[in-house]
Amino acid sequence: MSPIMLLLPVLLPILGGAAMFVLPAQNTNQREVYVQLFTCATSILVAVLLWNRPSGTAVVLDMGNVQLALRLDSLSVVFAAILAVLWPLAVLYSFEYMRHEHGENRFFAFFTMTYGVVLGIAFAANAFTLYLFYELLTLCTLPLVMHEMDGQGRFAGKKYLAYSMSGAALAFISMIFLMQYGSLDFVLGGNLSKILTVGHENTLRIAFVLGFFGFGVKAAIWPLHGWLPSAGVAPTPVTALLHAVAVVNAGVFAILRLTYYSYGTNLLQGTWAQDLVMAFAVITIVYGSAMALRMQHLKRRLAYSTVSNLSYILFGATLMSPGGLAAALCHMVVHSFVKIILFFCAGALLCQTHHKEYIFEYEGLGKRMPITFGVFTFASMALIGIPILPGFASKWAIASHAAMYNNPLAWAGVAALMISALLTGLYQMGVVVPAFFPRKGHQEPDWAVSVTDPGWRMVASLLVLCVLVLALGLGADWLYSVLTRVAAGLV
Repeated sequence: MSPIMLLLPVLLPILGGAAMFVLPAQNTNQREVYVQLFTCATSILVAVLLWNRPSGTAVVLDMGNVQLALRLDSLSVVFAAILAVLWPLAVLYSFEYMRHEHGENRFFAFFTMTYGVVLGIAFAANAFTLYLFYELLTLCTLPLVMHEMDGQGRFAGKKYLAYSMSGAALAFISMIFLMQYGSLDFVLGGNLSKILTVGHENTLRIAFVLGFFGFGVKAAIWPLHGWLPSAGVAPTPVTALLHAVAVVNAGVFAILRLTYYSYGTNLLQGTWAQDLVMAFAVITIVYGSAMALRMQHLKRRLAYSTVSNLSYILFGATLMSPGGLAAALCHMVVHSFVKIILFFCAGALLCQTHHKEYIFEYEGLGKRMPITFGVFTFASMALIGIPILPGFASKWAIASHAAMYNNPLAWAGVAALMISALLTGLYQMGVVVPAFFPRKGHQEPDWAVSVTDPGWRMVASLLVLCVLVLALGLGADWLYSVLTRVAAGLV
């Protein structure tokens, strides 16, 4: 298959979403059919490309020193597969959720366009292409964050834009150094010139650190995480998109590209640069979990949980070994599936309770919404890391590889994982237990009498995702073996 075919799943949702501004749907049913058609067609195209992977690079635009180019390598396969599975389910869920909101045409136009942009990041053959789509991702998701267009929405949008653009500026500086001392093309092991780097190793390590923290903005590393909890004012499908599927994973993916495919671990391993980025990842693991425990606002609690879990992935990546990369990818996959379930449950609660946002307001609702809280409990157990469920396998992989590493910071990371697991149990069960076991003498409020589980679209999305998470847990050994081959460049 020709590599130029990679352009199809990128352009199809971008053009399809843009067409919604020119020819808006006449009614809700027409819009839903149109959006799901483009989404499913894109996912099918991605599946075909993953099954019959094109070899080589598709150069879309050659500008001399830089090229807009697409390629499907081992790392691309993982990210693209996550997107292709989760996006259609997110769209199905959004149909029911957005019936309670306004501006549906604008919402679904940008939501659809974002799918193509993130696939552009996944398929990027070099740092220039990744950077271009990375910036487009900010622009496509900004209207989604600001969807309500009230004071909170505007503030969250401005904060998101300021953080994202500042981070992108740091990443751009790092990209310039890559161009001067090597190549922008992604090559496993790094693509710096051995001749040009002699005598400039520390300069390049500084450039790497700038790029790490630049892309680390979207990966929500402390102290550059502030935009993420604020973005929770957006509709829940958007926060699920931000926290589980597209934006944060784009940040993590860019860091993996920077570390393993651009600068290379030979330049970084055992140096102050590795220690610095690992230290920030370890701090963020504990910080995010501690902050999540403090939050009584459900979506903010889940947002800080995301902050912590993203740094699980970054911690694995900063081990700078094939095993660390495989473990990081394993948690990236697991967290994407588990966290989207938790946010979907939060959205169902908001819809069915008429936007009750705080955890104490859900006390006793387990009997009114058994499916929603049952699914939330299942996903919480997966996130905590209960054996058989996939969170256990991914956390074990990260901790076991860190324990083998002769670095006190790596051992501190193992301790951070243990502390975070305990805190995760506390903040997740702090939602589940009161819902099913209210306090003695608790009086159910009048509004709760009419509360039920959501409609079939939301329920179907939640149940399908539960089946997929269970499959990931039962097939954890197979998943990790595949990701080990990915980390070695064998897939």
